[in-house]
Amino acid sequence: MAMQAPSHAPGDSPEPSHGEDIAGQIVLVLQGGGALGAYQAGVYEALHEAHVEPDWVIGTSIGAINGAIIAGNPREQRIDRLKQFWEQVAYRGSATSGLLPVLDEWLRNLSIMTRGIPAFFAPSPGAMFGIHPAGIMESAALYSTVPLRETLLSLIDFSYLNGKETRLTVGAVSVGSGRMRYFTNRDAPLDVDHVMASAAFPPGFPSVRLEGESWWDGGIYSNTPLEAVLDDHPRRNSVIFAVQLWPAHGREPKSVWQAMSRQRDIQYSSRAESHLERQKQIHRLRHVIRELEQYIPADQRDAPEVRELLGWGCGTTMQVIELDAPRLGGDDLHKDIDFSSSGIQRRWAAGYENTVRMLEKAPWRELPDPMEGIAVYRSDPEAGPDAH
Repeated sequence: MAMQAPSHAPGDSPEPSHGEDIAGQIVLVLQGGGALGAYQAGVYEALHEAHVEPDWVIGTSIGAINGAIIAGNPREQRIDRLKQFWEQVAYRGSATSGLLPVLDEWLRNLSIMTRGIPAFFAPSPGAMFGIHPAGIMESAALYSTVPLRETLLSLIDFSYLNGKETRLTVGAVSVGSGRMRYFTNRDAPLDVDHVMASAAFPPGFPSVRLEGESWWDGGIYSNTPLEAVLDDHPRRNSVIFAVQLWPAHGREPKSVWQAMSRQRDIQYSSRAESHLERQKQIHRLRHVIRELEQYIPADQRDAPEVRELLGWGCGTTMQVIELDAPRLGGDDLHKDIDFSSSGIQRRWAAGYENTVRMLEKAPWRELPDPMEGIAVYRSDPEAGPDAH
């Protein structure tokens, strides 16, 4: 049976008017996280039903894939394309018919690691000779991503994408220099290689060559690409839906297995909170500079050197709405390769439900302190959204 995204009764959907009272651009920021990315699809479905369509989608890894599917299709086709992708990468089957869930999970993970996922990745022939023999770029990976390329080309209309109806930005890191770069269709056309590069997580997936350089998944450098919008020029008032797949906060582990899982959560949550605190400081300084202008005598204000300094001022506001994926029963060290149909459905449903709750609260209606510039609203996926 084909995997189905969660269905919703008409009364369950948010009212289709939320997008009308959002001032400024709407930005959707998507982390990397493999199978956890089904949560992002549920988030977008709730936004779509509420007519809150992003002007700009920013993503890394699975976030770049989901983002490219969203930005690379007309609005009326986006949900169907997301469903097609997640249906194609879903793992089906149960060796014990569900009687022994732990064994089923172990066999599923073993199958994915040894055989891959037909529409996503397959074992690399070169990997059979061990991890040390050197060869071409594709040899420096355990899997081939040729299946993903074919899947993306079937689901993304790159001509439509480069028509710039929706801005798309994907993050990748240079293998040679270690520098992070955000590729965006605002500045130059994007193709399937840009999305593939953003999802080239080593050593599983091979790097992708762009502009004469090899690039890896941007998530190994910064898995929460908020800086792409907060540092953008020119700056614009923005309501930013930041979808967090990895919990920054968690319980103290009581076993080595739990410690390994918690370590990954901390690593891939990518210090989103510290990034926001730094950006708050920067925005506060920009607003201070803007306020200082009124205290400069009018006859000095137009001097070139003064105008240049005042140009660092800014009056924009950024409202960051964090949508944190919940911990689901059975989550462990390998939760990001849980491509089971049931796991995908649960995460999709959680993304939808959490976003509906946040949309009902509509925190963007409370304008932030103009001297602060940035306001952050964090959801509690267990108990409903709450702003801090």
